[in-house]
Amino acid sequence: MDHEKKLLGYKIYLILAALFITSLVVSNLIFLKFFQWSPFGLFNFEISVGILPYPLTFLITDLISEIYGRKKANQVVTVGVFAAFFSMLIVLIANYVPAIETSPVNDRTFTSVFGLSPVGVLASMLAYLLAQFIDIRIFHFWKALTNGKHLWLRNNFSTFASQFIDTLTVVTLICAFGAMPWGKFNILLLSGFLFKIVVALFDTPFLYFFVWIFRKKFKLKEGEEIDLDT
Repeated sequence: MDHEKKLLGYKIYLILAALFITSLVVSNLIFLKFFQWSPFGLFNFEISVGILPYPLTFLITDLISEIYGRKKANQVVTVGVFAAFFSMLIVLIANYVPAIETSPVNDRTFTSVFGLSPVGVLASMLAYLLAQFIDIRIFHFWKALTNGKHLWLRNNFSTFASQFIDTLTVVTLICAFGAMPWGKFNILLLSGFLFKIVVALFDTPFLYFFVWIFRKKFKLKEGEEIDLDT
């Protein structure tokens, strides 16, 4: 691959990493708001709004895994965790700084919106970290097993397994530390997992589309990856 195309590939990688980190940070800033959703009246989801940008992170890591390889996907996950914790630290410091009387947003309002539960953040980060690394590992297991074929198989198998682990971990920790009652455990686990599964199924065509664009642009064979380190 010539220098110009490798530079383009690196720029796209940075854009994908930025989208990944933004989605992760935002999901942790807004996760305390819950809503109900009943598509066609088939099932009543009770889920956090923080779950809305979250599935995008798995689509991006699958895309990076497919095009740039396992090492680059793991790097993005690690940087994302650092960015999430750093953003939470900034929010906590801002929460402890007293507002002046003429401030458009007073302390009580700021705390009610951004006074993030440490348990919730910790649960979310632990679940996220575990799920993302499992997602990447399973993705590349199936990629090696199928010799780079059947993208839909590794995309969905890796996402289904990792999303269940993610949902189970975060709901268990939140209930165990009293942030949510145990009576909500089943509905939160089922709602969160089913929602992520539905999103994962819908994002498969998008993954195929973006992978097709990459392969065409960079003249990649099926299963071939862009090596940014050489």
